[in-house]
Amino acid sequence: MKIAGTEVHQQRHQHQIARAQAREAIYRLAAVALAYPLTETFQALTEGRLQAALDEAWQALGGAPWPVFEHSASLEQLEMGYMAIFMHGKRGKPRVPLVASAYSSLIAGLTPGAFMLNVQAFYSHFGVAAAIEDEGHKDEPDHVVAMLEFCALLCHFEGLALTSSKEPSAYRRAQRDFLSRYLVPLLQTIRAHYAQESRYGLDENLAHLVEELPAWAVAQLLDLEAEVGACPKPSSERGAPASQAMWD
Repeated sequence: MKIAGTEVHQQRHQHQIARAQAREAIYRLAAVALAYPLTETFQALTEGRLQAALDEAWQALGGAPWPVFEHSASLEQLEMGYMAIFMHGKRGKPRVPLVASAYSSLIAGLTPGAFMLNVQAFYSHFGVAAAIEDEGHKDEPDHVVAMLEFCALLCHFEGLALTSSKEPSAYRRAQRDFLSRYLVPLLQTIRAHYAQESRYGLDENLAHLVEELPAWAVAQLLDLEAEVGACPKPSSERGAPASQAMWD
């Protein structure tokens, strides 16, 4: 019985590692897909590598197979669709901004600067300022790409902790808090705005990601809450980030 119990524990442990790695992969792939299109991104779409990697990680977490879509015919077409949705629009503002501070409904009465400082507090606590700078979003910590990369990093730390048989709860709590307070609301808002601006030629694979990612992120949040409890309510200071002591 003891041997059987040990095997069950080891299987559960390996399952947790695999899930952390799959979540990390989806966050990183989504960050690549939602960043400004590069030649490498177009090649990955054309060859189906991006879709295949998403499909593998998506199904590993219980998601449906990734559908097959037509991809943009050229890098220029991929860029034009991206810019028409996420960079251009009326009066110089994007039709669908990718930064949270562009949406008054998300910053809860804070100034954009104060809101971004709260987001940056998460990054600073885990020492990822250099990574954000490397990604080109040093001055936009609330950009969806920066947020996705940060969640990928937390998943990476979680996976390392599990692999080393260390306690992963701090990284899970940080993921839970960040998803609940910042990434899930932003993804949901992007999806809602895109639903009204979907006629400008965004690549079908990117469009599907925009539509599916919010529900996927909510599912990850629920899984994390099952592991480490519900996200605590914000402190009395409006919009304040969760207590950093919870992540230590």
